[in-house]
Amino acid sequence: METEGLFAPETAAAARERYEALGPTAQTTVKQVAKAMEFDPEEYEDRVTGEVVETAREVLFASMLEVHVGDREAFEEWQAKHEGWEVVEFGSEHVDGVVWHAAPFAETVVAATFHEQRRAAVETLRRQAFGRVYSEVVPCAR
Repeated sequence: METEGLFAPETAAAARERYEALGPTAQTTVKQVAKAMEFDPEEYEDRVTGEVVETAREVLFASMLEVHVGDREAFEEWQAKHEGWEVVEFGSEHVDGVVWHAAPFAETVVAATFHEQRRAAVETLRRQAFGRVYSEVVPCAR
């Protein structure tokens, strides 16, 4: 089993703190992207909304989530140590690769399976984990 990513919030409060801290980074990222796209001030005002910045913040947050990567056996061993946790799994049970993110405060694990596309599975998993777990505890605009 391998682990990648920067954080796995132990509490809902820790998730909220990290999410809130990413606000300025999301704003700067969107501003610089708009600049690179040569938006004039009027176009910037029209197109760069609060929802656009919130989307960037969600993506930044999700991209930093800690993810475990292993085979089906490693995932089942992990599950055995976390009985009672809700398991949300995407993909096919007939492939061996599994990526998962554990959210201890929610006693939930979100998993995705993969055959060859590990990177795609990791990114899909992170988006799913945000939508299934974190969007309920962070102050999203949606």
